[in-house]
Amino acid sequence: MKELSVIFPWNPNFETGVAIIDEQHKKLVDLLNALAEHLAYGSDAPTLERVFDELTDYTVYHFQTEEKLWHQYLPQDEMTLAHERTHLSFVNDVMRFRQDIDRLTSDQVVEEVVSFLTHWLAFHILETDKHMSKILLALQQGQTLEQAKAFASVEMSGAMRVLIETILKMYDNLSTRTLQLMREIAERQRAEARLRLSKDVIDSTLEAIFVTTATGEIIDTNPAFSSDVDATHEALLGRNIRAIKPTLFTNEKTDEIWEIAAASGHWAGEIIGRDAHGAMESGWLSLSAIRDKEGEITHYVGVLSSIRQLIARQQSLEQAANFDMLTGLPNRRLLKDRLDHALRRSQRSGEMLAICFLDLDGFKQVNDQYGHDAGDELLRVVGARLGHLLRGEDTVARLGGDEFVLLFESLHQTEDLPPVLERVLAEVALPIICDGRAVQVTASIGATVHPRDNSEAEQLLAHADQAMYEAKRLGKSRYSLFVS
Repeated sequence: MKELSVIFPWNPNFETGVAIIDEQHKKLVDLLNALAEHLAYGSDAPTLERVFDELTDYTVYHFQTEEKLWHQYLPQDEMTLAHERTHLSFVNDVMRFRQDIDRLTSDQVVEEVVSFLTHWLAFHILETDKHMSKILLALQQGQTLEQAKAFASVEMSGAMRVLIETILKMYDNLSTRTLQLMREIAERQRAEARLRLSKDVIDSTLEAIFVTTATGEIIDTNPAFSSDVDATHEALLGRNIRAIKPTLFTNEKTDEIWEIAAASGHWAGEIIGRDAHGAMESGWLSLSAIRDKEGEITHYVGVLSSIRQLIARQQSLEQAANFDMLTGLPNRRLLKDRLDHALRRSQRSGEMLAICFLDLDGFKQVNDQYGHDAGDELLRVVGARLGHLLRGEDTVARLGGDEFVLLFESLHQTEDLPPVLERVLAEVALPIICDGRAVQVTASIGATVHPRDNSEAEQLLAHADQAMYEAKRLGKSRYSLFVS
């Protein structure tokens, strides 16, 4: 344990002369210091419960050791019985503290707990254990019980009594001051952690952030701002923001922005400017004024969001949410949306639609023999081929692995579907070059037609999947129509 965290330092005056007692007292002091540190640093309830349990368990073990010695040398003595009662009372107090852990978030309660524990332990060792140990040692040297008690009483009086009172007072003051210092250190460490987290968030955000003095000189920027103006962080320090962003901060409109920010503390709105390459772009500026205790403006903080970047980010999020990352095809989510729309159109127009579940035959062998990169390339090529075969109103989606779904809309009759599926089978079966090697797979397709199969979207997919397994059972590289 760090010396700074020791709220109850061990002192040679605590030694009783009985080796096993002194050894256990030192362990109790270590446990008390550990508990005080956890209380000062605001550890969570499970941690405090664990530390309390460890202190309680060891305290009980220590008391059992002491009481065995006292009963050996002072059986049925009032001092021994009183000692046992004191032990029991202390254990009950510790258990009460443990059961009331929720209250230990209050600094005042923490001080009360730590003060009680340190005072009790110091007093118990110096006053009671030291006294009884002197009796025990005298008995071991051959004195009678009366002689031993008389000797111990003399030893514990006079200068020893003054020493005990002095040490107890000193430890009371020491524990309070050390606890306060530990809490200050803990709060500073938490504040530093919050600052590090805030800096990490600011550094990683896509928004361009700058901090200036009251007159506009830059004192800090994040990487996004440096990238936006095509300059290093070091090169920007000390330069005026008006010179760095002249199209944003050197006209009547932007003078008004600064005035509003100075008057009300904040301005936010759309602005028009140029990027680092001179191209016109629109953005969103949030400008805030920071004031000192006297109300004087000391800094400005600006956050610039490029509308172009916001749109690109939104498009990227939509792409990730609706399209397969490997093939660029619609994923299950977008397929479900398009299928729902297709079913509604079919109900209005009376035209048929077909759902086809396609699974590649031999894909696992390509993956196993040539590796996942070759397998990924094969899936991309198959996805592109399927996309070229379909009409504009049709959809090909990848569900994952080597599973694809084809959605054909505006079919006039069921007989229109087989020729299309034959072309799909033939296209998939063409050789594919993967990493310089020609590989070949085939497809098994299961299909169902709506409204002949008058089911909901999920059930249509399940029926097409069922028909696909029938195609595989019949020998693969073929299609099978669902029959209800």
